[in-house]
Amino acid sequence: MFEQREGEVALSGDPASEANDARLAFIGRIRSPWKRREDCPKNMDAAREKGGGATVTVDVPYRAGLAGLGGFSHVVVLSWFEQAPRNLIVQKPRHATDAKGVFALRSPARPNPVGLHVARVVSLDVDRGIVEIDAIDALDGTPVIDLKPYFASVDAFPDAMRPNKEA
Repeated sequence: MFEQREGEVALSGDPASEANDARLAFIGRIRSPWKRREDCPKNMDAAREKGGGATVTVDVPYRAGLAGLGGFSHVVVLSWFEQAPRNLIVQKPRHATDAKGVFALRSPARPNPVGLHVARVVSLDVDRGIVEIDAIDALDGTPVIDLKPYFASVDAFPDAMRPNKEA
């Protein structure tokens, strides 16, 4: 699914086979219009432009954790990009001229393939475990590892900068 490009550097081993310190529990799954990687938007702006919306379906044991989420306009969805390779430490995105370290990129290919998505909450059904959101840049069926309310007062930094639009 991911091809290694010129200028990229792979780790000597696979972090998935070496890691034994984290035992994640998938709390649910993302339901999105994106069935194939080539159709999936590369970021949340692109996902909103393509439209279609998405839902997070929270599994029964975790649904009580949705109590109190109503009234929040946005939610942070942390996902697990289970199909992404975990051994690329330097990558060269298709749109970039130079390779960069994985920690300077938002690529799903990373030692721990955690996705970060800030989405607008469209509707919430706690009993059914359904959080309908405005958009998502993740494949259909992607596991969810956590949900957190978004607080503009502490999560937004209007003066944040980045070196260019490649990241």
